[in-house]
Amino acid sequence: MQRNVKKRQTGLARRHRRVRGKISGTAARPRLCVTRSNNNIYAQVIDDVKRVTICGVSTLGPEFKATGKKSGTVEGAAEIGKIIGKKALDAGVTEVVFDRGGNLYHGRVKAVADGAREAGLKF
Repeated sequence: MQRNVKKRQTGLARRHRRVRGKISGTAARPRLCVTRSNNNIYAQVIDDVKRVTICGVSTLGPEFKATGKKSGTVEGAAEIGKIIGKKALDAGVTEVVFDRGGNLYHGRVKAVADGAREAGLKF
């Protein structure tokens, strides 16, 4: 069992390095980075040139808890996308580059992207 976990982790790290080699956030178009675990999902808007996080949200935060959605579901991920979209727009960010973090663009990762687009972010 331990070997399979190690194999999945190294594969995820390899895919994430490949994605990060192709995209980078700037002041004009920061990076919307999505990190996913089995139970939670995290999203951050990052300016890689200045090395600062503009805004971030997760299913563990008070903004998400107030919605009453479950954290490990597609509906919860869509809500995270809406929250990060609103926070980014409040911070003056209208366009982002999407960083799926080595995960497939499917399920909860896709739901975050769709929620952010619904909130008004362009990518």
